Amino acid sequence: MCSNKECAKPMKKSVLEKKQIPQCAVELAGRLVKRVAWPERRQAMAEVTLALLDGKARTAEAVFGWGRSAVELGLQELRTGIVCINDLSQRRKPKSEEKHPQLLTDIRRIMDPNSQAQSHLRTPWSYTHMTAKAVRTALLENGSLAAELPAVRTLSNILNRQGYRLRRVEKSRVQKKRRGRTRSLRM
Repeated sequence: MCSNKECAKPMKKSVLEKKQIPQCAVELAGRLVKRVAWPERRQAMAEVTLALLDGKARTAEAVFGWGRSAVELGLQELRTGIVCINDLSQRRKPKSEEKHPQLLTDIRRIMDPNSQAQSHLRTPWSYTHMTAKAVRTALLENGSLAAELPAVRTLSNILNRQGYRLRRVEKSRVQKKRRGRTRSLRM
């Protein structure tokens, strides 16, 4: 039996009533399709749509809450036998370093003389006192065009990805002067 919460969804009744398909069977089919990985899920959606809803993608969208375009693509895959492969790696925006590979070498040339490793060498980070704004200014002085350079915030992200951390450099930290012996040595 279906609980009241599950059966409360508005459903398109025409095709379901014609075929006398109980609502629990529709919900079961929806839950089973969710367990299938992509791109097989599209084909499963298409098969369920063909079997229960006469191949109507709009009705599948209303009944199951699936994306109509995914169901239509699954129907096309079933008709043609050609499976579309999802290339999710190409959907992201390329990083500034990938668009302008010379940018990284210019940044390293500016940052390396002005940074140092941690005194204990526990991390691979280089600590520096230069801000991203100062790096952008130095890049502009070296002849880079302002239109080609990324914004200050983007440069800050690039510096973080490359392992440069904005901290006070160890060499410039003032040493405390101690007068006399420490408390532990007095005892």
